[in-house]
Amino acid sequence: MGQLRVGMVGYAFMGAAHSQAWRTVNHAFDLPLSAQLSVVSGRSEAGVAEAAAKLGWAAHTTDWRSLIDRDDIDLIDICTPGDTHAEIALAALAAGKHVLCEKPLANSVAEAREMAAAAEQAKINGVRAMCGFNYRRVPAVALMRKLIADGRIGTIRHVRAVYLQDWIVDPQFPLVWRLQKDKAGSGALGDIGAHIVDLTQFVTGQRISSVSALTETFVKERPLPVESSGLAAASNGSGTGRVTVDDAALFLARLDGGAVATYEATRFATGRKNGLRVEINGSLGSVAFDFERMNELEFYDAKLPSAEQGFSVIQVTEPEHPYMSAWWPPGHGIGYEHSFTHEMRDLIEAIATEQNPTPSFTDALGVQLVLDAVERSAESSSWIEVEPSTVAMA
Repeated sequence: MGQLRVGMVGYAFMGAAHSQAWRTVNHAFDLPLSAQLSVVSGRSEAGVAEAAAKLGWAAHTTDWRSLIDRDDIDLIDICTPGDTHAEIALAALAAGKHVLCEKPLANSVAEAREMAAAAEQAKINGVRAMCGFNYRRVPAVALMRKLIADGRIGTIRHVRAVYLQDWIVDPQFPLVWRLQKDKAGSGALGDIGAHIVDLTQFVTGQRISSVSALTETFVKERPLPVESSGLAAASNGSGTGRVTVDDAALFLARLDGGAVATYEATRFATGRKNGLRVEINGSLGSVAFDFERMNELEFYDAKLPSAEQGFSVIQVTEPEHPYMSAWWPPGHGIGYEHSFTHEMRDLIEAIATEQNPTPSFTDALGVQLVLDAVERSAESSSWIEVEPSTVAMA
């Protein structure tokens, strides 16, 4: 078995999730390449050294550029804030390294275009790039996509998607980097809204073609943090800073296959911790997924006799279901971390078989174009057309 030697940049929330997946993937799946947790990079010597020991990395560094210069690194895994994605990915692709980049792909359409073009160019030399929209790899979501593609719900008419969190409801929660536009690109829109944009386009096979949006920032000033971490921090007591991103984003959309849609992403839904729900209504039935019940899929078959109709709950734990043959006996559920393991599984398979993994950087550019259109619509209070994600190579 050949090796896939991984260098990861960033070691906080996403870095820990990715590390778990890299450690687990070859134990769960029979793959042609063995993932090796070679080097992890971070800004703090003490922090990255501790993370390397805890998360299972063989070595650590405070200079991500050194990972790209090393001959013993095959893939760069980017788990950093959005303002660094483009620089790291472009350097890695130019050096012939495969790239996995967390979502959203970049902080702007211009950066995303450059990254997508670089990835398309790198494909010519066998270099692969993928964006980490992990919810695609939840087995119930993969089954939802299959049912829709197989025509089980007929013509899609409605798409309904929400992603609800509450971790910044407290106005005394510090001004972490996710609340700063120069680092995060946008707020709830890019952080969690990007997930439901990608997920709905993935399961329906339709592209969001136009949007009408509004965004809101409820708490406009926050205490400065001791350190600008992503999801948790303590105030340093030295004053406040301005929140420069949205707290909530809501929009209507039209899809290019004729469906209409509603989207809501907020980090102010008090009581909701990770409430991602998507429902698709068609002419012959409906399907619905709720991440808080991630091993289940709701399915309504309107072709049944009226006396037998009603939403049924499919337990997505059978070995015939996507990814599930690697895990436990039927009825034994899996968790959030497994979506990342499935992500690494698909990426390793693509690299080993010289296939192009999905979602590609061009797919992720498509999500970025939707996010950009939502922001412009909210500013202008008008419908905005979403440009298709075409890439012009140099």
